[in-house]
Amino acid sequence: MANLEKVDHIVVLMLENRSFDHMLGYLSLEGARGDVDGLRGEFANEHDGRSYPVHHLGSTAIADDPSHCAAAVDLQIGGGKMNGFVTSFAATLSRRGVQNGDPARVMGYYSASDVPVYDHLAREFAVCDRWFSSVPGATWPNRLYAICGRAAGSRDDLPHNRPPLYNQPSFVRHLDAHGITWRWYSFEVGTLRLADACYTLGHHDRFAFFSTTNLNWKARLERIDSQAPSFLQDAARGTLPSVAWIDPNFSNFNPIGFQPNDDHAPADIKDGQELVLAVYHALATSPQWEKTLLVIFYDEHGGFFDHVAPPGAPDDDPQLFGRYGVRVPALVVSPWVEPGAVSATLFDHTSIIKTILLRFCPDALREPRQHRGLLARARRARHPRYPGTRVARAHDLGELLTRTTPRPAPARYALIQDAAARAAARAQGAPAAQEALGREPATDLQIHIAAAMRELKRRGHPENQP
Repeated sequence: MANLEKVDHIVVLMLENRSFDHMLGYLSLEGARGDVDGLRGEFANEHDGRSYPVHHLGSTAIADDPSHCAAAVDLQIGGGKMNGFVTSFAATLSRRGVQNGDPARVMGYYSASDVPVYDHLAREFAVCDRWFSSVPGATWPNRLYAICGRAAGSRDDLPHNRPPLYNQPSFVRHLDAHGITWRWYSFEVGTLRLADACYTLGHHDRFAFFSTTNLNWKARLERIDSQAPSFLQDAARGTLPSVAWIDPNFSNFNPIGFQPNDDHAPADIKDGQELVLAVYHALATSPQWEKTLLVIFYDEHGGFFDHVAPPGAPDDDPQLFGRYGVRVPALVVSPWVEPGAVSATLFDHTSIIKTILLRFCPDALREPRQHRGLLARARRARHPRYPGTRVARAHDLGELLTRTTPRPAPARYALIQDAAARAAARAQGAPAAQEALGREPATDLQIHIAAAMRELKRRGHPENQP
């Protein structure tokens, strides 16, 4: 608790569908980081009489999206043997009628040159190599655990014909009850609106875009034109709230012309690296840097190989949610974190809620007395709900804030120059992905986001608002 008092601002960036070994496993295999539990050369999966070893991927974009529904994840985990990733992906390719598909891709990994921003952050801050997704299943159950500490009775997403609109009590209700400032930043509709019905409509001052315009890197760094609230503007002005949650751009339907940068296949992870760099640089140059904690992690592994078997999880529904999902990349960035730190503490997405509540409203973690009056009040609309066993038992991130004094953000201008050069190499003129705005959704997540936006619009949510 004392360490958490070193920070006044907690910033959360939750990306999509990559495993730890897939994105950060290179640190041990190629980076000589013996302190990181990553890849080893002998790791492989067997399928149809053939061995598929881990290997470096030649492209930062993967065309086919591996399955990560509950049944597929169970097959991939293989009872803890972690040997079903190729078999699962081969079945997915066959089911989709993909000709000459390569199931070996789920055994691929990226290197330092592919993820230069993560390589920098891993050297300069902290890697968590025991951060597991909360659920061995799909996107929305994992995002619900991150926002609400529980899912909605399933390890799978809702069917495509149902918009992903849930009514789970989020941690944000506790912030409102205690007068703690927060803002949800996104490129399209904020995921909080989909998770907690209390925030589905209205509350417009608490939601903002990540950026108000699709500026190139040089312009973003040199000037802040708009007076409208956005993450980039709030960070530059030193007006970030106590809790800032950032949704990446999931689809082609955002009103400000950004290409998808959530890392969900088939998105190019280079776009995700640019997003992470934009967040990191905005905080590093903010007047609030010395009091800030940034957490970067992923909802689930997306069907990509990881070698660490998920352990059992404490939960109020142990039959359905009594085991963690596959390990995901996680980085903790703060001036209070020692360079090159590695945490082997078991974290999952509810560690985010635990950290936020412990810092700003610790009484929310006290288990209420089980009597009818209290339970009746807890069920009232907008009333905060006890976050449950998973959050109560989760480890918080305070153990990583070990420095006695904050330090300046390390130099990162080579990363910025590379990002600027990449932006300059893209097509000039119209905003990036302008022609993509009319494309059909390509992934299950994009289908769900599009359905949610249509439903919110039908209910009266303003056009082009987060």
